[in-house]
Amino acid sequence: MSETTVSEANNGSHSQASNISEVTIRLAGNSQDGIQSIGGFLARLAGRSEREVMTMMTIPSTISGGASIFQVRLGSGEVLSPGDKADVLFAFYQHSYDNHVNNLAKDGMLVYDSDHVEPHEEWLTKYRHIGIPISSLTVEAIGGTARDKGKNLYALGLIGRMFSLDTAKLERLINERFGGKGESIVKTAMDAFQSGYRYHSDDISNLFRLAQGGAERSNQVVMSGNEAIGYGLIAAGVRFGAGYPITPWSDIMELLRRELPKYGGSFIQCEDEIASVSMAIGASYGGHVGVTGSSGPGISLKTEAIGWAVMAEIPLVVIDVQRGGPSTGLPTDVEQSDLNIALYGGHGDSPRVVLAASDVEDCFYTAIEAVNIARKYSVPVFLLSDQAIATRIEAFNEPDLKTICKDVELDLSPVASHKPYDLSSGDGLSQHRAPGTRIEDGRYPVVTGLEHDESGHPSGDAVNHIAMTKKRRNKLKTLADELPVPEVCGPDSGDVLLVGWGSTKGPLLEAVEQLTNEGYTLSSMHIKHINPLPTSLEDILPRFKSVYIVEMNDGGVYGYGQLAGVLRARYADSRIKGINKTAARRWKVSEIIERVKARLEEETAAA
Repeated sequence: MSETTVSEANNGSHSQASNISEVTIRLAGNSQDGIQSIGGFLARLAGRSEREVMTMMTIPSTISGGASIFQVRLGSGEVLSPGDKADVLFAFYQHSYDNHVNNLAKDGMLVYDSDHVEPHEEWLTKYRHIGIPISSLTVEAIGGTARDKGKNLYALGLIGRMFSLDTAKLERLINERFGGKGESIVKTAMDAFQSGYRYHSDDISNLFRLAQGGAERSNQVVMSGNEAIGYGLIAAGVRFGAGYPITPWSDIMELLRRELPKYGGSFIQCEDEIASVSMAIGASYGGHVGVTGSSGPGISLKTEAIGWAVMAEIPLVVIDVQRGGPSTGLPTDVEQSDLNIALYGGHGDSPRVVLAASDVEDCFYTAIEAVNIARKYSVPVFLLSDQAIATRIEAFNEPDLKTICKDVELDLSPVASHKPYDLSSGDGLSQHRAPGTRIEDGRYPVVTGLEHDESGHPSGDAVNHIAMTKKRRNKLKTLADELPVPEVCGPDSGDVLLVGWGSTKGPLLEAVEQLTNEGYTLSSMHIKHINPLPTSLEDILPRFKSVYIVEMNDGGVYGYGQLAGVLRARYADSRIKGINKTAARRWKVSEIIERVKARLEEETAAA
């Protein structure tokens, strides 16, 4: 908890409000308690109050529910990660207390439901404890039948009181959330919230006042990574999608199913993964870029059809929201272990584009970029996200939709002749004409997964196969030359470069900032375009004595992770080494710092 000034008496009470610039709140309970709703309300309030916010959540993979947490970090300045330690912990049950009390920051505060929690003596002196009978007070407020669904909102009221939050905005959010469920539901929710807010105790009343954000954040949108991907696809002109439900991809599927019809599009929930990717390919052949997506084993099932799209040069966007694997693996936990299948999944030489989004805002813009690349280069594009980005909520500046949004019309104008696999262009680029386009010479092309000639007709000729393989490869080489130079944060040369991809970006930047403050000299870089790699990257890596790739996958047989393996293979550079984690949880800033220091000590000792 970052404190700026302390004082400001509270209406004559002896309690005082401390002005703070940021705070991390962890809510610990069971998944059926609605703690995700509390965190969502707080995150959306931050976005409407010109503050930055980042959240993280864990949920059980069991259908009947289980232990769950939601952590929200609010700040008036830049927020790069959800926070390592919580400043305030709300514990609903004994297991919530026992499992999370050691995740409190120094001088942290623990608010617990005294109906269910018995504090441990060893922690009472270390952290400030505030016991409130949340369950029984919720029953008093809204009646016994709804108590299990109301204590989350009672706790939200307590948080509102504790941090002097804007209750009018919170009440509007509650109305928006429950307004479609009937007046009685709204009244119950509001009664629980207001009762919690009215709870008066010097222990919690107006303890803190969170500073407002700057004017540059006055026009923000607040959403999750999955929502950002969905809206980015729509903004880019996607009007058809197909998929099969699987965690944590399903939220994107549900958003597209709900939103695409508003723009003249449609989304189909298919009988299986193979059908969904095949439908998306069909839509793309019809003239509009189709999208499909999945997580974990669902991606494995799509690989043959994706190879078909590579051979047929059909534009396609594949969303992969990564989770722990292999097989069913860890359905609700985070990992970055699908990079290899995105790059190499499928038989034969099967080039495809692979992008990785780094935060919620980047999910929106990377989705747009994925569609544009697929459309221009007639190639499948993987957009990699992961469970951490998918489920967390952030606020970012509202996009200028007037300049971004596309609604692509079919071009059915007649052409004299058409070769969808024209070999005359050195860059490998060519496009299909939409079915129904009149071709005046009468030579209509075909589409097949067999090797083919320039018109798509099957061909087993060796010379033709060499030429077509080169064409498919050259498209990615052309793209590589057009990609932007990755930004290096810190000195542009030196001893150590930390490289990340996907959701490691924020924690990595924060770790570098802290290490720099401790006197270390190092830089960081984030790679968004993984295949092809930007041509300019080969000029950056040699400027550093050591390059550490920070990622959430196994170091493997040779001691480095999946992106590290790609970079070592590409640049034949043994200085590239991995810092890996497979604990099914996001990187904490403190973990990165600890691992970097250990690696530096190892190299110093070996020198």
